[in-house]
Amino acid sequence: MTNKDFDVVVIGSGAAGSAASWLLSISGNYKIACLEQGNFPNSSEYPTNFFDWESRLETNYSFNPKKRNTWADYEIDDSESPIKVANFNGVGGSTVLFSGHFPRLHPSDFRTKDVDGVGENWPIQYSDLEPYYDLSDQITGVAGLIGDPAYPGIKSRLLPPVPLGKIGERIAYGLNKMSWHWWPSYSAINTKSAGGRPSCINLGPCNTGCSQGAKSSADVAFWPQSLRNSVSLFTSTRATGFEMDKLQRKITGLKYVNQEGESGTFRAKIFIIACNGIGTPRLLLATKTEKFPDGIGNNSGHLGKNLMLHPLAYLEGTVKDDISSSVGPHGCCLQSQEFYETSKDREFKRGFTMQVLRSPGPLETARLGIRRKTIKLGPSFHHDFYSFFNRTISLSMIIEDLPEFHNSVYLSSNTDATGLPIAKIDYKLSKNTKEIIKFALTKGRELFRALDVKETLAFAPVSFSGWHLMGTARMGDDPQDSVTDKFGRIHELENLYIADSSLFVTSGAVNPASTIQALSLFIVDNIVEKLGGKKHV
Repeated sequence: MTNKDFDVVVIGSGAAGSAASWLLSISGNYKIACLEQGNFPNSSEYPTNFFDWESRLETNYSFNPKKRNTWADYEIDDSESPIKVANFNGVGGSTVLFSGHFPRLHPSDFRTKDVDGVGENWPIQYSDLEPYYDLSDQITGVAGLIGDPAYPGIKSRLLPPVPLGKIGERIAYGLNKMSWHWWPSYSAINTKSAGGRPSCINLGPCNTGCSQGAKSSADVAFWPQSLRNSVSLFTSTRATGFEMDKLQRKITGLKYVNQEGESGTFRAKIFIIACNGIGTPRLLLATKTEKFPDGIGNNSGHLGKNLMLHPLAYLEGTVKDDISSSVGPHGCCLQSQEFYETSKDREFKRGFTMQVLRSPGPLETARLGIRRKTIKLGPSFHHDFYSFFNRTISLSMIIEDLPEFHNSVYLSSNTDATGLPIAKIDYKLSKNTKEIIKFALTKGRELFRALDVKETLAFAPVSFSGWHLMGTARMGDDPQDSVTDKFGRIHELENLYIADSSLFVTSGAVNPASTIQALSLFIVDNIVEKLGGKKHV
C-alpha cells in the first residue's frame, strides 16, 4: 500500500477536473494531484484516422460504455430509464467525444423559481459566473458570433463561427421565413489556429474524437499547461472511498486502487470531486460512517436526487437536391432559441434549443436506410442511397429537464471488480417534459413544411443520448434541501468540495460543458482564496 501527500486532490479529469487542476496550477505553489480512472486518449487511434472510420465507431471510442467495456468503464444500470448513459472515461472525460457545443446558460436559468415558479433558484446568478465563462472561453477557444439577441452578452473574444455550409444556409432561410431566431452555434472548435492547435479541416464528426486537436476537448485545452505546471496526473487510478477525522468534520484521505492492483491513500488539505452527475453521488453514497449513515454529504437526503438528463427530440427529413449535409462538424452548425424561455401562450414551463445536425456518413446512411427499409439492396440500391446521402436534414431539440426528487442515482446491491457498489439510475419523463417534446416536434415539422422537406423520421426521447448528467448533488444555501453551499463545499464537511455538473440546480436547454467549466473555475478560485492565495478573477 502506498500513501501520497498533496495540498489538493482532484478526482476526475474531464471538463470540471481539468479546469480545476489548471486554475490551481497557475494560482500558487500548490502540490496538486488529479486521479483519472481512464488513460490519456491516443489521438492516433481515433476512428477518423482510418478509411473505415464509420465501422470503428463501436470500438474503444464508442460513446456507449457497455460497448467499450474497459477497466475505466464502471458499470451503470440504466434499465429503469428511457435515456441511456453515454460518456467517455479518460483524460478529458466526455469532452473527448462530445460534438463541440459550447453555449452558456441564460440568466433566467439561475432564477427559474422566481421567473417561472418552477424548479429552484441557484444560490448564485449568471453575473457570478460571467467572468469565469469568459476565462473558460479564453482557455478553450470558442468559435461563434457576438451579438446574438437571444443570448447573454459575451465579453470574451470569439473565433470566427463554424461555416454554416449549404445545409445551414437552407435551414437559416426557413427560420427567417418563419421569423424565428437563429444564430451560428457556439462551438469549442478552432476555426483558425489558436492555442497552439490547428484549425478544423472537417476530418470527420467531432463526436468520434478529434485526431487533429482542433476540437477543444479538455485533454488538449487544459492538460498540456497543467502538466507543465507540475500537476501530478494519476491515470488508470480509481477512487474507492474516503477516510475522515475522529469528529467526522474533515476528510483526511482518499483511498484508491489502480489498474495494476496497487492500492493506497492520498492525503491532502482539500479534496475536489469532479466525477459527473453519476460518478460523484456514487462515490459519496458508497462511504458510510456513524455521522453519515446514508453516505457522505447526504444528511439532507438530496444526494443522488433531482437527476436531469436533457431528453432529446429528433426530426429528420430529406430535400431533393444535394446540400452536402454530411460535410462539417456534426453538431455545430446553427441553433434556434426561439422557444428557449417560458411563454404565457404555452401550457408548459421553460423550453428547448433547436440544433441543426449534419447528416450521417455514407456507411451509416446505408445501414440506417436498409434497417428502415427506405434503401433496398439490389438494382435500386444506388438510386435509393443517393436520395438520402447529403440530402438529409436533421434537427435535434434539447429539452429542458426540471429537477424532480424521484429522478435519482442510487447504489445497487451488486458491486464491481473493485468492490464499489454499481450505480443505478431511476428516471422518468415528467408531464412538463413530455409537453415540451410534443411542442418541439410540432415546431420542427412546421419548419420542415416551410422548407419543403419530406419528413422521414421523428421520435423522442433519443435513447442513447444521456451525455448530460446533472443535478444529483445540487448547491444551495439551505443544508436541508441541498448537498453543498454556493462554493461547492459539502455542507457538513470543512474540506470536501464538488465542482461538476452534479451541482446544477436546473439544467437549462443547452449542452452544459461551458457552464461545467465556468462553475469549476468559480469554485476553485474561492478555494485558492481559502488556501491563502489571490483569486484569479
